Amino acid sequence: MSDSLDRPYAPADIETACYQRWEELGIFPPRGDGAPYCIMLPPPNVTGTLHMGHAFQDTLMDILIRRARMQGKRTLWQPGTDHAGIATQMLVERRLEAEGQKRHELGRSSFLTKVWQWKEESGGKISQQMRRLGASCDWSRERFTLDEGLSHAVTEVFVRLHEDGLIYRGKRLVNWDPVLQTAVSDLEVLSTEEAGHLWHIRYALSDGSGSLVVATTRPETLLGDVAVAVHPEDERYQDLIGKTLRLPLTGREIPIIADDYVEKDFGSGCVKITPAHDFTDYQVGQRHHLPLLNIFTPDAHIRDDIEVVNGAINDTQIPAELRGLDRYAARKRLIALLEAEGSLVRTEDHRLMIPRGDRSQAVIEPYLTDQWYVRVAPLAEKATQVVRAGKIRFVPENWTRTYYDWMERIEDWCISRQLWWGHQIPAWYGPDGKIFVARSDEEAHRAAAAHYGMPVSLERDPDVLDTWFSSALWPFTTLGWPDETPELQTFYPTSVLVTGFDIIFFWVARMIMMGLHFTGEVPFREVYVHGLILDGEGQKMSKSKGNVLDPIDLIDGIDAEALVSKRTQGLMQPQMAEKIAKATRKDFPTGIPAYGTDALRFSFASVATQGRDLRFDLKRVEGNRNFCNKIWNATRFALMQVPDDAELSGERQLLPPERWIIGRLQEAEANVNEAIDQYRFADAAQAIYHFFWDDYCDWYIELSKTVLRPDSGFSAVEIRGSRHTLLAVLEAALRLAHPFLPFLSETLWQRVAPRLGKAGDSIALAPYPIADPSRCDAEADADLAWLMGFVGALRSIRGEMDIAPNRMLPVLLQGGSRADRERVSHLLPWLQQLARCDEPTWLAPEQDAPPAALQLLGDLQILVPLAGLIDVEAERQRLAKEEARLRAEQEKVTARLGQASFRERAPAEVVAREEARVEELRSALEELAKQRTRLAEIA
Repeated sequence: MSDSLDRPYAPADIETACYQRWEELGIFPPRGDGAPYCIMLPPPNVTGTLHMGHAFQDTLMDILIRRARMQGKRTLWQPGTDHAGIATQMLVERRLEAEGQKRHELGRSSFLTKVWQWKEESGGKISQQMRRLGASCDWSRERFTLDEGLSHAVTEVFVRLHEDGLIYRGKRLVNWDPVLQTAVSDLEVLSTEEAGHLWHIRYALSDGSGSLVVATTRPETLLGDVAVAVHPEDERYQDLIGKTLRLPLTGREIPIIADDYVEKDFGSGCVKITPAHDFTDYQVGQRHHLPLLNIFTPDAHIRDDIEVVNGAINDTQIPAELRGLDRYAARKRLIALLEAEGSLVRTEDHRLMIPRGDRSQAVIEPYLTDQWYVRVAPLAEKATQVVRAGKIRFVPENWTRTYYDWMERIEDWCISRQLWWGHQIPAWYGPDGKIFVARSDEEAHRAAAAHYGMPVSLERDPDVLDTWFSSALWPFTTLGWPDETPELQTFYPTSVLVTGFDIIFFWVARMIMMGLHFTGEVPFREVYVHGLILDGEGQKMSKSKGNVLDPIDLIDGIDAEALVSKRTQGLMQPQMAEKIAKATRKDFPTGIPAYGTDALRFSFASVATQGRDLRFDLKRVEGNRNFCNKIWNATRFALMQVPDDAELSGERQLLPPERWIIGRLQEAEANVNEAIDQYRFADAAQAIYHFFWDDYCDWYIELSKTVLRPDSGFSAVEIRGSRHTLLAVLEAALRLAHPFLPFLSETLWQRVAPRLGKAGDSIALAPYPIADPSRCDAEADADLAWLMGFVGALRSIRGEMDIAPNRMLPVLLQGGSRADRERVSHLLPWLQQLARCDEPTWLAPEQDAPPAALQLLGDLQILVPLAGLIDVEAERQRLAKEEARLRAEQEKVTARLGQASFRERAPAEVVAREEARVEELRSALEELAKQRTRLAEIA
């Protein structure tokens, strides 16, 4: 690359050019004949843009892919997007409504044309954002869950599962969104605590001998009651079990049953059972063979009469006053009717969990409807066995128990959705309702003609498949299944799945089940389960809280007003806009500066511990922007020390600092590789940070200046050794950091590698460093540890005595060992350069030392005579002023701790903090006293 390092580090100047070059060079598709390594990108919804969770997850996958590529593996990072049935249909419907059009007026075909048009306009947004993040996917293989190949595979899977008896159609209870009028998955239902009421209603015994009181949060469902349940061991109701009650308002008789589900101590101990409108009641109804009574229409209005399923009742009438009413209007009217007939005992305020659709925000109804299901028990059994057998490993391992728990409680999977956007179910209905499942319209008509003995008209099922159905096939269908493609043979099973804990069941488990059933192999060898990115306060990021961050804004920067506008648009609760705007202006008074991609990526890696919740603070990104700048400036320095015409390949002699930094590099390489192998990304990032910042920049660069400064007195072979090491260690460290800092490392490597005679199109194809323990030098390590201790001791004295950094220090030495004397001798040039001191003078063992500041390095006494070095009177005044300040604070804190009211009322951690502060102040005052004593000796 031709980028000059003469200018300061500016991410915007290098990132786009870097990525374009990678794509032009064709670096991302699989190459070579190494072992295959494949990661499937969890397909983001085509509706949206990348959020912080996507950016975090993509960063981790890219780290794994880039390292594997550098290790010589044939890497495939398979990208793609999901059609996101409900979300996409809602978005396009809203756009059409804004133009005065409705979906049903357009018709299915015309509506889908509109959706495809929108998808073509916006579908590339996510891939462009991923490019900004440096994601090295094989974009030539980008897939979409509704593209032709995947749609063919989805149809094939449905037909085969039906042929295997694993798909059926039946009437069961589902999560129903009455606004969207479709079944939704549990993942699309968000339950939050809201204020409500608890209504206590009297049910009279049919024989007139008394009554029971039942409490409910949904009185309107009373119309669908089929029983009242009590606990079988509840002594209050033992004699009533088997008797019947009359349902208020209607008089319909229902039995009193006994079931362990009832909690004796909750409320009255009596629970109304409405199997068609409550999931738990549905299970109770199944155990007791009770009928299911549906009282709602698909849009959650009261039916004209009761729909009876799996049973019979004598009276299906619904009171005329309630028919056709919305569920909440019906609730209000029903309560008034109950009160009028004397059946309402009382009403209480009550907080309860309300399930809402995450797209429509409508309250979800448990609803009885005909849907398509996968019979998953046989699939789940095999999917559990492969994990128990170790063919799939979860990281962290504790998620294995979660997986087993879900799989053991698994129920049949509702796979149909009442939408138009998606994979239309390949089923056709004959004149008498017979179902023909087929791969095509032609195949269905042939089967129907054979069945009826003549051609007949068929009607295709209008529903589409749950989006998770096609996602469950993602690992093998994206590689070409059902065809035996070279990619399928090479990259399946894939290497690792990187995903969040919230979709282990919805996606991970289903991929395992489907992969095993259709390929006979697990879809991946390992599952790395990461935590959830939270804000700096530990809060989940959400638009309603106004704490969402767009990763691109952190890369490019954004001004305050643009950020406010972005955070207050499209809110589900518009009334929150003012509060969110105020908080945003307070937290980001000048907006967000441009940090660049590498700083953001490194920040993601540094928080990627194996915990469930991961706090993300912008201060961390700012710190890592400084880290990137540190590496940039270190590289500028290194290149300036090695002229373009410098000969680095000749004879070299490595001095102790060179041998030490080479050993430190080996340790860093070992630590980083081990951490990535174990998916400990934060540990890997910390090892890279520590090596660059502490070992290379803070120490080795300073050490090298001693040798490389003009007239240093070192030999040509020693100078060549220092120059070569300065660049060679940097070059290897850049390769080590490349998966984490791809843009910065590429730009700098292109300048450093050629100086070492290393050729290559890109650092992305250079070999990933492997530690060589034989290059660790114990003697050099010991020497440098001693040198650092010596320099640190003198720096401590300089700081304590407030001696100017550029003032040369006189040094006296006393005691110590033979090794100390040898080290003073052969490390003297570095010691003088780093500590800014004169050549030390050794005192005899019994010789009296003049007044001096003292530090110990093992048995070695390091003394700095202070006479003439400091202004005694000025230092005395400074110490007196500092002592007065500390004593005033000490008295204040001590007085506070002496108040009984403070100790009684303050939190324990506050009291402990104040007590610790007292101890800190005491130690500080003792140190000041020592310094006064030293001053007195000098005076």
